[in-house]
Amino acid sequence: MVHFNDIVAPDALATGLSVNGKKPLFQKIAQLAAAAYGLKADMVSDALSERERLGSTGFGGGIAIPHAKIAGLQKMRAVVVLLRPPLTFDAVDDAPVDVVFALLSPVDSGAEHLKTLARVSRYLREDAHVARLRGAKSAEALHALLAGGEARDAA
Repeated sequence: MVHFNDIVAPDALATGLSVNGKKPLFQKIAQLAAAAYGLKADMVSDALSERERLGSTGFGGGIAIPHAKIAGLQKMRAVVVLLRPPLTFDAVDDAPVDVVFALLSPVDSGAEHLKTLARVSRYLREDAHVARLRGAKSAEALHALLAGGEARDAA
């Protein structure tokens, strides 16, 4: 069973979010990260924007995995948002993005950062997982799925 309760706090999630670009998206992710993890919102948004300038984190299939290393962060953290309507994101397949799984890592987390990024991308390659995430109508439902609740629905 895949779960992310080790990196996703219940208050680092949002559904039905409407933004008109990457910058406002990263600002919203940063606000959630600030509230959930006590980080400085401007530092998080700047770090995500800086990473995105290196190349799009649009993963394909309507999914993006923006990620950045954050000074002062002690452990891997994530913010997950569902966008309505989907956002043009310069993804590899040019599809607009509606599932955003942002990863925040400590500055010195080389191997752990890569392992967690791989774990998230493996999870998001499974159509059934993504379909369940897209079906979440609230942050609480999203958290239940990400914390391991998806096992109840597996057949």
